[in-house]
Amino acid sequence: MKKQRSPARTLALREQRALTAKEFLDLADVPPEIEWFANITNRQTRRAYQNDLRDFMRFAGIKSPEEFRVVTRAHLIAWRKDLEARECEGSTIRRKLSAVSSLFEYLCERNAVVHNPVKGVKRPKANNNEGLTPALSDEQARLLLNAPSDETLKGKRDRAILATLLYHGLRREELSTLRVRDLHQRQGVLHFRVHGKGGKTRYIPVSLMTQRLITEYLDKAGHKDDLGGALFRPVKNNVTKTLEKHLHPDSIYQEIVRHYGEKVGIATDVHGFCVHALRATAATNALSHNADIAKVQEWLGHANISTTRLYDRRQSRPEESPTFKVEY
Repeated sequence: MKKQRSPARTLALREQRALTAKEFLDLADVPPEIEWFANITNRQTRRAYQNDLRDFMRFAGIKSPEEFRVVTRAHLIAWRKDLEARECEGSTIRRKLSAVSSLFEYLCERNAVVHNPVKGVKRPKANNNEGLTPALSDEQARLLLNAPSDETLKGKRDRAILATLLYHGLRREELSTLRVRDLHQRQGVLHFRVHGKGGKTRYIPVSLMTQRLITEYLDKAGHKDDLGGALFRPVKNNVTKTLEKHLHPDSIYQEIVRHYGEKVGIATDVHGFCVHALRATAATNALSHNADIAKVQEWLGHANISTTRLYDRRQSRPEESPTFKVEY
């Protein structure tokens, strides 16, 4: 039976948590521009939007958040022309304009401005047929999976991580936050419980190969019973010596994906090779083997199926090109 707190104890706890008068007034004075940024919970999105807004602020000479309220469409058009002069990719320009537009939509909701000046600013056309992230061939994926040693703890961990990425299409942030208890049975099948963008949770069945590799890793690492702990952990830490923590997403890229990609030559052969390329590989492979695109959308955690379609390259298979039909 749950122990009940005494009224005095409850009152004391409330008093401890209560804001002081100064704290209350300070929060009331927070500009909506800062509120908007604080509400972006995804680390990667925060970093990208921060860089994009800094670029615009530098161009427009904005020094304080309140100065956003006098921005006009002319400022945005001039910035777009400057980005074009710097030979930024169309996708980069669209993203930067979207970041500023997102801020102004929030300011409109808070009645801090009367309209969104980004609206009506022409953006470069998107390539809606195929995404720019490269996908590996089946042979390249196998080379990458087999690159780590199967004898050492690091090798076993890295094999399990690469299999998790290539067979399940996880984002690196999603993989880095997995805990041991996020591996659990649903209807008799082992699943990953994945904590995705926007606080959304999805459940992904674990492939048999990945199950085997994770089991071998956990048996050697010895933390399979630490259910609340990180699933994938550092094998050494020369700074703090602490190993009972999650791998940093940057480490997943630098020390695992990029490291083995360079080892087998994929990083050189595949332009733009990165962790997201493994997600693109998983999605492309599933669609090429006739997986239902709506299921792939749910599997990847995409909010819009149009994003999933960027991975559908069935209409552009090289072997089906007219090039190989020409005979002389």
